[in-house]
Amino acid sequence: MAYSDRELLARIIKCEAGGEGENGMKAVATVIANRMRVPYGEYHRVGQGDVRKIIYQPGQFDCVRGVIKGIPNPQTIWATPPEEIHYQIADWALSGNRLFTIGYSLWYFNPFKPKCVYLFPSNGVGSFQVRVGEHCFYNPTELYAQT
Repeated sequence: MAYSDRELLARIIKCEAGGEGENGMKAVATVIANRMRVPYGEYHRVGQGDVRKIIYQPGQFDCVRGVIKGIPNPQTIWATPPEEIHYQIADWALSGNRLFTIGYSLWYFNPFKPKCVYLFPSNGVGSFQVRVGEHCFYNPTELYAQT
């Protein structure tokens, strides 16, 4: 049986940011919601406002990949069910809320370093916005509109 949008979002929130506290989880939920709502570029074209298309877009979230670099991935959305807090944050995001410090960020990643690079991804379509916990968040640059 396929997960509902709410269940799927709660699972990705737990997997991607479950150890980052409430703000970290809301930050990740904000990025996913921003990708659903962006009116131009790759996420608009591919996602068409559908949370499922955003989450399952190839290469976007390690938590939906069963294998990474040829090695089974133990940390997936299927491995552990969400808890009440993850459902609450999913509901919060699906209701149109966003964490204001994240702005319109469309990307995040954990650099496993104390500093965030200014441009991400490597094609320069995102510029550094803010760090929340271990994750760096990036707003779209003008280049993103051409994707």
